[in-house]
Amino acid sequence: MRKTGYIFIILVFLFSYTTSGQTNPDSGRIILGYPVYSQYLHNGLMINPAYAGSREALSAAISYRMQWMGIADAPKLQSVSLHTPLKDDKVALGLKASFMQYGVTKSTSVYAIYAYHIRTGKGKVSFGLKAGVDMSNTNYTGLLGITRPDPVFTDTDKPYVLPNAGAGVYYFSGRLFAGLSVPSFLFYRNTGNGETQAFHSFKEYDIILSAGGLVTFSQTLKFKPSVLIDLSMHDAEHINQFDINGNLIISDFIWVGGSYRVNEQVSVGMFQVQINPQLMFGVSYDYPAGRMNSYSKGSTELFLRYEFGSKVSAANPRYF
Repeated sequence: MRKTGYIFIILVFLFSYTTSGQTNPDSGRIILGYPVYSQYLHNGLMINPAYAGSREALSAAISYRMQWMGIADAPKLQSVSLHTPLKDDKVALGLKASFMQYGVTKSTSVYAIYAYHIRTGKGKVSFGLKAGVDMSNTNYTGLLGITRPDPVFTDTDKPYVLPNAGAGVYYFSGRLFAGLSVPSFLFYRNTGNGETQAFHSFKEYDIILSAGGLVTFSQTLKFKPSVLIDLSMHDAEHINQFDINGNLIISDFIWVGGSYRVNEQVSVGMFQVQINPQLMFGVSYDYPAGRMNSYSKGSTELFLRYEFGSKVSAANPRYF
């Protein structure tokens, strides 16, 4: 039964997880979704292109996530991002890439990012655009227990390279931040002969909302609460992801906190160290409190960020 459970979970993941490229048998719709990261608060570029340049320095970040540990062939996700403001601080450029492997599927996404900042009061409003490609390759011949021919797991499905674009708006100051983004403007369906076809529909949009602030108790203790909501215009339930987050910041050196991912019933513990004004290291652990608890040992994510440039200093830390 335990092995059967593993196979069931992997198949569910193939149908519903991010950039899987799997096909809805009723409509031929390819579900791209959006990747789940636990430390997005320290790498906002992964959820909103308008975040580019908000660190006011050349910021480079990498992450490695082991999803659903204890399950054979469970997903592994890696991300790399780089963004910086230009000399006038109004324009920012960025680049991000993500790499995923799970089961018989490998996928890669690469996007270039442009953002424009407008100063308003004590903060800035940023408008961002991203454009790039999603690439996926699924080898169904690696799946066991499938009798050929199969209407879903067809050997004629080909690797695809799909162009896409997204946009966002982001407000940030020394005490508050709020963002809204649409990760994908284009969507895809299987034409039935192994080919894919792009289409646009407002009903397919995902809208990611994020907001938070900084509460200062003293020079050595601060608190950063925030929320993230992923709204789907396609799904009947509408809310794909709802995170409630909180981080204690101790002496601008130790960040310790957690999140609760309501829809998935996942509790997340996070710990980050600001090793020096430029370098941060973080680790998080997702504990599945819901149905996945019987199958998975949780998920672990490692994160590293380095910031170049004189604007990042101990006297001028960045919390968003």
